[in-house]
Amino acid sequence: MDIRPFTIAIPQADVDDLADRLVRTRWPDELPGAGWSRGVPLESLKKLATHWAVHYDWRAAEAQLNEFPQFTTEIDGQRIHFLHVRSDNPDALPLLITHGYPSSFAEFTTLIGHLRQDFHVVAPSLPGFGFSTPVRESGWAMSRTARAWVELMRRLGYHRYGVHGGDVGAGVSGAVAGMDGEHVVGVHVVTDPLTAAATATFLPGMADRLDPADPVDKLALDRMAEFQRQGSGYLAIQNSRPQTIGYLLNDSPAGQLGWIAEKFEEWTDLPYDRDQLLTIVSLYWFTGSGISAARFLYEQAHSFDWGAPPAVPQGFAVFGADATVRKLVDPPAGAYWAEYERGKHFPAMEAPEVLAADLRTFFGELR
Repeated sequence: MDIRPFTIAIPQADVDDLADRLVRTRWPDELPGAGWSRGVPLESLKKLATHWAVHYDWRAAEAQLNEFPQFTTEIDGQRIHFLHVRSDNPDALPLLITHGYPSSFAEFTTLIGHLRQDFHVVAPSLPGFGFSTPVRESGWAMSRTARAWVELMRRLGYHRYGVHGGDVGAGVSGAVAGMDGEHVVGVHVVTDPLTAAATATFLPGMADRLDPADPVDKLALDRMAEFQRQGSGYLAIQNSRPQTIGYLLNDSPAGQLGWIAEKFEEWTDLPYDRDQLLTIVSLYWFTGSGISAARFLYEQAHSFDWGAPPAVPQGFAVFGADATVRKLVDPPAGAYWAEYERGKHFPAMEAPEVLAADLRTFFGELR
């Protein structure tokens, strides 16, 4: 039940070690003309790694993160780290927001600035991510995390709250709403065509509704097949051999950087703050959570517990929208549905004002 204030304070020796490791990276060669077709191009990653080692200021980023009230508590034997940003608005609605992969609570720093007038924001780090470490036992996937989130909101004294998330965070948010419908006023999730296609490749039943003879259904099936062929390598490794990839992620900052930067390149279409990306990667590096984050995906891939469907109002914000997303998501009748032409997997970084406005619109009807 103990909730303790938390301040990020990475030892200077760890900061110096990171810079030293980056400077001494043993870079591989590269085939000419490969571009992004085989992964992150050599010169692109060298440039980003140099910026991380020479120009990026971790201490400034650390100070910025520490401007947000942070806490830790233990739930179900697991250390849980979270931001808790209270609004000055007496009518503010508590809002539990959950990040996805490969991300962290730092994805939400700009978004929270747009939300704090209307919401008390609680932003936990998923078990195995960032400062919600170490993870000492198996079984931490979406449903167990959702149960921990329900307990967290109870400990904070919130008896009526909304939930929001994207990617893995969308699954956790839906499970929270399914478990705690007595207290959850509504669940809001973000998605995009690639995320919807990726989810449909492993979530039972999603693809069964599609008819190859229908043009839109065929486009969705083609996108799923393309993801399986070209975009699912990271999932195949982490869903099957997280320990093996963990040696790379834990020992090579250039390896951890490439693993995450590739996804930001592929999964965004609007500009985002490069230093904010490096803050996210730095959190993975300093906490050694690359391997435990990979294990979270492994646990979910081997779990049959996807949680009960929510029986509360549901809202969907689709970024980079096209017709395939509604087909794949198949929202329940009466669900809130909003589509935005630009933005993709990381709308809290790509389009924070748009996402904040959408959250206000959805939850404004539920207060």
